[in-house]
Amino acid sequence: MITNRIKVLLKLKDYVLRNDETFQSIKENAERQNGWFTQEFIELALYNICTYFLNEEALTQFSKSIQTAEAKGHQQTVGITMAGNIPLVGFHDFLCVFLSGHKQRIKFSTKDDVLLPHFIQKLYEWDESNHELVSSSDMLKGCDAYIATGSNNSAKYFEYYFAKYPHIIRRNRTSVAILEGNETEKELEHLADDIYQYFGLGCRNVTKIYVPEKYDFVPMLTAFRKYDHIKHHNKFRNNLDYNLALYILNNQLYMSSESMLVVENQSIFSAIAVVHYEHYTDKDTLLQQLHSSDEIQAIVGHGHIPFGKAQTPSIVDFADNVNTIDFLNSL
Repeated sequence: MITNRIKVLLKLKDYVLRNDETFQSIKENAERQNGWFTQEFIELALYNICTYFLNEEALTQFSKSIQTAEAKGHQQTVGITMAGNIPLVGFHDFLCVFLSGHKQRIKFSTKDDVLLPHFIQKLYEWDESNHELVSSSDMLKGCDAYIATGSNNSAKYFEYYFAKYPHIIRRNRTSVAILEGNETEKELEHLADDIYQYFGLGCRNVTKIYVPEKYDFVPMLTAFRKYDHIKHHNKFRNNLDYNLALYILNNQLYMSSESMLVVENQSIFSAIAVVHYEHYTDKDTLLQQLHSSDEIQAIVGHGHIPFGKAQTPSIVDFADNVNTIDFLNSL
C-alpha cells in the first residue's frame, strides 16, 4: 500500500537526519568514489531531499495524484537509467516509481553508485517486500517502460533502443538568470548559490546571465567571494586554470572573481568555472526567446524562480517539465 511506502520513506528521512557513523562513512565513500561529490554538496543534496521530497505533508499530497499499481490491478517494470552529475540526482525518479507501486530496475551511473544503493539496502532491511519493488542492473532489457537521463548523444541511443516502449528521455539542459540591475547584495549572494552549488554541474545551475546595458558587474563579482573557498578544490581549480589560460592565449576579454570567470558569450552552456553573460535591451523579447528554448531547465530572477532557489525544486517540480507521475499513471 502507498501509505506503507510513505512510512518507509519517512523512516529513510529519519535515518539520514540521524547521521550515524555508518552513514557518515557512506558519505565519505561517495566522495572518494567521485571527487566532485564533496561533503558540502552531499549534505546540500540530502538537506533538499529531506526538506522538499521526504516531507510527510508533501508526500501525502503528492500521492493523491498517483494511480498505484495496486489500484490498477497490475504492475509494470520501469527501467531507470540515472545520471551522475550531482549527488542523488536520480532520487526523484526513484521516489516517483516507488510511490506508484510499480517495479523499478535501476542502472546507476558509475559516478553516483554509493548513496542511493545504500538507501535501497536500508529499504530492504526495513521491509523485505521492497526487494520486489526495487532492484539494480547493468542491463535494462525486458522492462515495460523506461526513464533515461543523459547527454544529447546518449539520448539518441536511448531513443533508438527504447523507441517501441513508453519512455521519458531527458537531454542536456541548463538554467539562466535575468538581472535587472537593481538586485540587492543578498540577492546577488543567492545568485552565487545558483551558479556555484555542485560546482555548476547540475541542469538547474545558472550558467548564463542576462544583464541590461551598462550593467555594473562589480557588486556581483563581490558577492561571488562567498564561494572563494571552492577555488581550492583540485578538480575545480584545474578547470579554472585551464579556461583562464585559454582566454589569455586567445586574447579574450574576461572578468574574474578569483573563483569564477565571467565571459560574454551567446551560448547558454558554459564550461566549469565559467559563467556566460549577454546584454539585453527588451525583457519581453528576451523571455520569448528563452521560453521557446527546449534547453533551459529554469529561469532565475524577479518574477521567476527566486535567487538562491534554483537547486531547491519541490516534489512537484518535474525535470524538463515532463510529469513523471502522469507518465506512470498512463502505463
